[in-house]
Parts: sequence; C-alpha cells; structure tokens
Amino acid sequence: MNRIDRLTAILIQLQGKKIVKASEISERFNISLRTVYRDVKALQEAGVPIGAEAGTGYYIVDGYHLPPVMFSKEEAAALLTAEKLMEKYSDHSNEKQFGFAMEKIRSVLRGSDKDYLESLDDNIAVLSYQPHHLQNEEFPNKFLSDIQQSIGNQQVMSMEYFSFKDEVATRREIEPVGIFHMSHNWHLIAWCRLRQGYRNFRVDRIRKVHVLSERYEKAKHVSLKDYLTQQFKHEEGLLEECKILMETRVVKYINAQKYYYGLVSEKNMGDKTEMLFLQPPKGYFTRWLLTFGNSIEILGPESLKESMMQHAIELRDHYLK
Repeated sequence: MNRIDRLTAILIQLQGKKIVKASEISERFNISLRTVYRDVKALQEAGVPIGAEAGTGYYIVDGYHLPPVMFSKEEAAALLTAEKLMEKYSDHSNEKQFGFAMEKIRSVLRGSDKDYLESLDDNIAVLSYQPHHLQNEEFPNKFLSDIQQSIGNQQVMSMEYFSFKDEVATRREIEPVGIFHMSHNWHLIAWCRLRQGYRNFRVDRIRKVHVLSERYEKAKHVSLKDYLTQQFKHEEGLLEECKILMETRVVKYINAQKYYYGLVSEKNMGDKTEMLFLQPPKGYFTRWLLTFGNSIEILGPESLKESMMQHAIELRDHYLK
C-alpha cells in the first residue's frame, strides 16, 4: 500500500471510532509508531482536524466528515458473503438491519460493480446443518439488536428467560457484559440481579426483552474476554482427552459431525487417521463412536474403552433377550 492510500485508510479508521490508539494504527498497517506519528501529522497539515489525548489516542474533532466512501467490488463481495452468513447465524432483528445497510452499499456502487455483485449473489451459499436436538424453533427471534443496544448504552435489560433444566420461565433484570457465538448458539453473559452473579444465558431461550432506561456502570463488571478466559480455564478440568484411530476411508464421510463432538486435531497416517477429541467424562460420545463398529480403535483413555465395552455388552444383551 502506497502512502496516499494509507493516509486515506487511516482517516477512515479514525472516523470509525471515538478514539484510536497509535498502536492500533501501527498494527493494522504493519508500520512503526514513528511512521504513525508522521502520517497523522501529514493529515493535520492537510487540514484534517485530528486531536490527540496523551496516553489515550487520536480522534477526529466533532463536525468533520469525509465525503461518502466508495467501496471496491472486492470489498462489496466480502460484505455480500457476510450478508449470507448473517442470514444463517443471526436473527430477524439483525438480519433486517444488515439488509438495510447492504441496500445503502449497493446504492453507492458503480454500475459495473453492481452487475458484478448481482452475478455473485446466486452463487454464494452458506449451508448450516444443525442436529434436530440443537434446534429451537420456539424462539426464532434472538433479540440481538435489543441486546446490542443494552450493551452499547449500558442500559439494564429486563427479560423473560426459559430454563430447559427447570422447565420454567423467570423474569430477570440483568446488566449485560457481552455476547458470543459458540456451538450453533448465541450466548449472553450478564450480571443477573436475581441470582446475584454472572450467568451465561442461551439467547435462543429468551422469550421477551425490554431495554430499560436505567443505566449501569460498565467499569464495575468483568470484561467479556476476561470472563471467557476464566470460564474456559475452569471448564478444562471437566474435559478429558479422547484419542482414537479411525480408518481414513470413513473420516471423509463424517464431515462436520466430528466438530460437534469436540474435535481438537486430526493427523492423517495413511490408511488410518489419528483424531483427538475433548469430551466430558460422560456423554453421547461413546454412543456416537459405536456407530463406526470395528473401523475405529480407542487409544485412550482407558475409561473410554471401558465405556465402549459396557455399551456394547448392553447392546448385545438387549438383542439376546
């Protein structure tokens, strides 16, 4: 990237956030901090009102705006791909807003780029297989827009939450920390006033949401990153490594199933493939492995071998009755 393009990109980056650290600019463009300082000074000398806060970062003075940004066809194609992903992995509220945004993006494209995007539209697909027991058609709207509003404005959120474990719906007032997507579902981490502690809420189990005018202090809560780091460290003790050898000819047919069962790594060894899974001590993993018969070999742990033998004996006894 030449310097003119970089200066333009830095200006766009500055307009995208309230405060941008010099280290963020340095990392994004792979340049030294000294070069960042020179580039920012060049923009200031060109008349761009860039302010600086010692130890914090740079900002654009309120009231200054760039002309409408033009997208390249490659950037527009990347956004089209994102739109396809949104259709599968977001909810009604976010999908609708993203659709409006894409209409605005298409409106500023050159005619030839619009044709390019239209030619791609029918040739990009995101297929999402989700086991039936993981689907939840009862709660199609995950209220992601409302949750994002609550997080962004630090507003207390009232919700009706259905617990599958207790099979009961409860009304909660929460102070949201953040959201993340894992194992086919969106999760909301929040301080629950009812339980007086941090809780992990499955977003697809929320029945009703109301963002209140009351605000909470974001600084008094743990960050989403820190929460997840601590949570996964805690849960590591509940998982064990399961190593198996599977005939390579079989591996190609299981596709995404292996990821549902916690695949960590796989190593092709010719006729056999060594696969490492992280699994809780008890679960459906052994029943899944039984479906492969003698095309697999358990390498460890011993408890997994014992569990497999126990299930096999139960199956044999069942059909000998």
